[in-house]
Amino acid sequence: MPSRSEETRLTPWGNLSTRASYLFTDLPIAFAGLALFYGLLSLARYWTAPVNTQTQIDLSPSALPVYALYSVARIGVAYLFSLAVALIYGYIAANNGKAERLLIPILDTLQSIPVLCFLPGVMIAMVALFPTTQLGVELGSILLIFTGQVWNMAFSVYSSLKNIPREMLEAARLYRLSWWQRLTQLELPNMAIGLIWNSMMSVAGGWFSLMVCEMFVLGNRDLRLPGLGSYLQTASNAGATRSIAWGLFTMVAVIVLIDQIIWRPIIAWSEKFKFEQVEASQSPTSPVLDFIRHSRLLSQISKVSIAPAREALTLYFARAHAAPHPDHHPSNLIKWTSRALATGAIAAFLYALSKMSIMLTMLTRAELRDILWGAGATFLRVELTLFLAALWTIPVGVFIGLRPKLSALAQPIAQIAASIPAPALFPVVLLLLIRVGGGLGIASIVLLLLGTQWYILFNVIAGASAIPSDLKEVCETFHLTKIQRWRTLFLPAIFPYLITGFVTASGGAWNASIIAEYFRFRNQTFSITGLGAVISRATDAGNFPVLLGATVVISTMVVIINRLLWRRLYTLASTRFKLEFT
Repeated sequence: MPSRSEETRLTPWGNLSTRASYLFTDLPIAFAGLALFYGLLSLARYWTAPVNTQTQIDLSPSALPVYALYSVARIGVAYLFSLAVALIYGYIAANNGKAERLLIPILDTLQSIPVLCFLPGVMIAMVALFPTTQLGVELGSILLIFTGQVWNMAFSVYSSLKNIPREMLEAARLYRLSWWQRLTQLELPNMAIGLIWNSMMSVAGGWFSLMVCEMFVLGNRDLRLPGLGSYLQTASNAGATRSIAWGLFTMVAVIVLIDQIIWRPIIAWSEKFKFEQVEASQSPTSPVLDFIRHSRLLSQISKVSIAPAREALTLYFARAHAAPHPDHHPSNLIKWTSRALATGAIAAFLYALSKMSIMLTMLTRAELRDILWGAGATFLRVELTLFLAALWTIPVGVFIGLRPKLSALAQPIAQIAASIPAPALFPVVLLLLIRVGGGLGIASIVLLLLGTQWYILFNVIAGASAIPSDLKEVCETFHLTKIQRWRTLFLPAIFPYLITGFVTASGGAWNASIIAEYFRFRNQTFSITGLGAVISRATDAGNFPVLLGATVVISTMVVIINRLLWRRLYTLASTRFKLEFT
């Protein structure tokens, strides 16, 4: 005879309640999918509209929902592009020794160049490609946001791949895993936690730089796009405190919503990728993730499309890996094609170098002196900022990362603090410091901290949350003191993440200098000696030789620091402070 539970399940009422439960779960997901589809259609219609050179920003609160949609779309597209580039770039740098020696210094150099240095070339190229539609300016803005998002994600991918435990790599070789199996079963899971936390920081960085990327002056052209960044910039220029408050409130609401719908579920899902031999006593949870897991609609979609595609790819790469590879030499066509491409690349590089050299000769002695003095002043501010940021982010980050419940509360707060654009707060900070006896010198340090300390904090939280539970239980078993735990477990465990945080924070500080050292408020301009001020003035005036000279100086300084410091620390992190099971 069937049991009582089976009878209940077989009754019409039981079936009806089950179907109602599935309907309650699947309907919101279906509506969300339709809303996303409608939003994409609206964005496509706007981006393909004729270009509008006289865009006026409406400061009424009723315009904020549409502006928020445009800004979220730009940041989202830039993030997806950044994720793809970071995965490819970091993977190549970590798995190819020759490429690593070239790609990592280039990455460190590019992330340190302020976004305004990219602005003229990017916007001119995009507008030239799409002169009659809004798409050119939109793509230019998205690419500018991309330049502020991709670098720390690429560093995170590179660092995670370099720190895969040796035993796991040996197991992959022993079981003869194909390239695809190694990527999906070892490398992607190992980089998941760090990449997720750096993704949150990248999106926060996109919000931070939104005021620069949606509204800017290029020579005699005033380019602006409807969005939260241009709304806040217009309100700040007009001194409209009420509009600034409405814009910040909308931005905070959007950030909290994204955190609960996207980041919290992803963090809870990524908990399964931790290397540990015992189950953790606490783990992050997400009602949204539980809701998604109970959806029969998503389960059916996964069975019909995702699972077969994954199995087909696994089988294809497994067969390709197992098949014998006869020795063969590349054909003459391939050889000559490669040589022709290499020759063309070298010729293009030499041509660009000659043009740059000609432009640099146009610099006057006074302009060159301003660039060098500014570089020295900004360098000292950046180093002081990193030191001050490390004083509080390391202990606080470890404290949060070791406590999943606290992390669930602190994470959205940190995202909000990291996402609020500095120019929206800078007037308040500057006026307050002027009243208490400070000035732009101190205010610039405060602003650099607002823009860079979060890179260190998010990476430290990621490193602390990835510490295996069995290692923490060993500390409890042997009754280690706090100092002993920091010396033997916490600092060694977070060291690779900490180096990534310092490298990306350094680049973020150089980027934030364009705002911290040169600021306009209520038709007044506040500036201080620094390379950021030099770049901002050159951008406003369309002075391309000064922009190029500042970029060359930054690149030279960053390459020297990379060779003398960061490269050695990355080597130390991948050897002495690498997690091993034996």
